[in-house]
Amino acid sequence: MTLPDDDLPDQDEVDASIKLITDNAQRVFSWNYDRDREQLVTLYNKAMASQWDSVNDLDWSTDVDPERLVQTSAQVNVTVEVARAAKNVPGSPFANWGEKEFTELGIEAMKATLSQFMHGEQGAMMVAAKIVETVPWIDAKYYASTQTMDEARHTEVFAKYLHSKLGDAYPMSPYLDQQIQALVEDDRWDIAYLGMQIIIESLALAAFGQMLRSTQEPLLKKLLRYVLSDEARHVAFGVLSLGEFYENLSDAELMDRQEFLAENTLRNRNRSTIPEIWERMNVDLDKALPALHEGAQTLDKSLFTTFQRGFYAKLVPNTRRLGLLDANNGHLRTLWGEAGLLEWEFADDTATDYETYDAVARDRAAANAG
Repeated sequence: MTLPDDDLPDQDEVDASIKLITDNAQRVFSWNYDRDREQLVTLYNKAMASQWDSVNDLDWSTDVDPERLVQTSAQVNVTVEVARAAKNVPGSPFANWGEKEFTELGIEAMKATLSQFMHGEQGAMMVAAKIVETVPWIDAKYYASTQTMDEARHTEVFAKYLHSKLGDAYPMSPYLDQQIQALVEDDRWDIAYLGMQIIIESLALAAFGQMLRSTQEPLLKKLLRYVLSDEARHVAFGVLSLGEFYENLSDAELMDRQEFLAENTLRNRNRSTIPEIWERMNVDLDKALPALHEGAQTLDKSLFTTFQRGFYAKLVPNTRRLGLLDANNGHLRTLWGEAGLLEWEFADDTATDYETYDAVARDRAAANAG
């Protein structure tokens, strides 16, 4: 059936709602169906058993008060705290702000944070689908298929929570956009693993975990518990798969992966707030930054200190287990040591502790026991 011209969507609207990315990786069929990677078989079975229902396992009738919600979010509270401290800086654009404006800032910061979660999960869905098509091992293809479903569900629930409880979303941050695009475009299948499973999923564990520990809102709390159950398996998938692959790479190939990690992880230490927050608050960010920096100094706080600790506490031990920390005479060890990241070297790696995150299994066991 052909739609009348009047019923067709405006081309500008279509162009604004999509982004085209060219994937340069080869697709791989595997005719070897032997299940010979026992740890991946175990992980796949766990993923199959731990699928949850985004419609029936979450109570979407829960009433959410945005003002109360932001009062119990660590990420948002730090943003508001810094802005409050900046209020007293001479020439501050926050000088005339009252509680109304600071509350609005908190709500906008929460919306921006959840928007990046939503966009990141769609990016993870695309990269997981790429792994299904490009990894040569059947056990890895099976598991990556479950991850693709997980990421679809995560995208769905963050979008639903954002739009039904808080309002309109923010665009994808340029930094996250650049990361995801690079992973989709790269022709090496293991870079999709390294960038998504090891770096971005570790970021997700840190960010979701930080919000989970602080929020008291029951729907968001359960949503985050279940998403974290999945994300921990995803990181474990990367550690278990890449450890085998990297054993057979040359020093030059390993150096390339070490440089990839150094560039992306050290850059994460300088993540900035989303400028659209300040635009919606009618604040010129360039003019506000000096006051914000001075306010942060008076509090002796960084917007991302707690988040960074959670991120590196997973990233560094996972990288050590992959053998990338000490390859090429400890090239990455030197770089991360200079950045002060080695304190987390011997923390638990995610390939051994992912089951501790499994809130889905715990809830089902409790329900059965009741």
